Amino acid sequence: MAFRLGVIADDFTGATDIASFLAAAGWRVTQVNGVPTQALSTPADAVVVSLKTRSCPAQEAVSLSLQSARWLREQGCEQLYFKYCSTFDSTAQGNIGPVTDALLAETGQTMAVLCPALPVNGRTVVHGYLFVFDQLLSESSLRHHPVTPMTDANLLRLMDAQSAGQTGLLPLASIRQGQAAIRQRLEVLQQQGCRYVVADTLDENDLAALAAALPASVLLTGGSGLGGAIAAHATGQHAAAQTRETPPRAGRGVVLSGSCSQMTNRQVAWYQQHAPARALDIARCRQNAEDYAREMAQWVSAQPDFPAPLLYATDAPEVVQRLRQRYPGEDIGAMIEACFARIATLLCEQGFSKFIVAGGETSSLIAQKLGVTAFTLGDTIAPGVPWVRDLHRPLWLALKSGNFGTTDFFSKAQELYHD
Repeated sequence: MAFRLGVIADDFTGATDIASFLAAAGWRVTQVNGVPTQALSTPADAVVVSLKTRSCPAQEAVSLSLQSARWLREQGCEQLYFKYCSTFDSTAQGNIGPVTDALLAETGQTMAVLCPALPVNGRTVVHGYLFVFDQLLSESSLRHHPVTPMTDANLLRLMDAQSAGQTGLLPLASIRQGQAAIRQRLEVLQQQGCRYVVADTLDENDLAALAAALPASVLLTGGSGLGGAIAAHATGQHAAAQTRETPPRAGRGVVLSGSCSQMTNRQVAWYQQHAPARALDIARCRQNAEDYAREMAQWVSAQPDFPAPLLYATDAPEVVQRLRQRYPGEDIGAMIEACFARIATLLCEQGFSKFIVAGGETSSLIAQKLGVTAFTLGDTIAPGVPWVRDLHRPLWLALKSGNFGTTDFFSKAQELYHD
């Protein structure tokens, strides 16, 4: 069953992000969670594999990505796309570089294009430097990310530090000269020994130009913007006028926020003024995680149905840093994610059917623990954040990357099913 694009996403929110952009351009999209073990059973234009490999050891990220790539190619995938965050979240040791190298070796391709830009959400690349709105990546709130602090905005340097080859630049001037200029620049860079190419991108027109010009011989990597442009180029439309499913009014919901991004901090602060909210007690998580999870689930169940109650571990970067210092050698993030996942499992057992989750790592573990193996895409809440429904039962999730969405995102998600 051949299909156009096979996407390997390094976290669950990133997977739903690119899946929503592909679907918005009119493609049929199937999203699966974890390395698939069964053959593809439904027709699709694109298949998105959701992994949890953004911050795991590089060797594990490579292994899972290669397993996914092999499955996608066995199912008839015409071209692979390695999806990572539009802020290029990684470290000097990986995982973007090692996974890209492994996929190049697996496919026999000799060059990878790196395009994390997502202009609709303020991520652009100029002269190889990644911007978050009007700030360099290294001057934005991502500089203080608790897991992957981004202290350099130069994508060429970042890629060179974590990969096995040399990185070149596809400048904006070449992109805006059109298809012939783009391909000529790629040929020149390949002759110069470049294995990776960072693509400057300022707006949607630049993404469209890349989508039209990039040859099948290159490995595609980047954010959801280029993926959406590729689908739009294939269908001839940038936003399909489609009516997508929304969660039913019936059934209880909850908001679980594990992200500590700047935007999620704003979203939590805003939502606290409009709904019941309670912060996780980290000490209680450490002392007796099972009993504490049950206590928190009971608190959620005791709250009014609407607006959905909020549980959060979201806090300022300096608070997160103090926690790490207070508990040296402990993975506080993993402990919090496990607590949220246990709470979500208990609530699901009680009949909760709508989960609004902030944070890629938190979203990944919750989806896994709830036993969600595949999604169908629902209506979009914000660019890159759709509602998704478990393919096998009436369980709905909104999985939000930390910095996505407006300040009132948690309320907007509920407005789609509660008027």
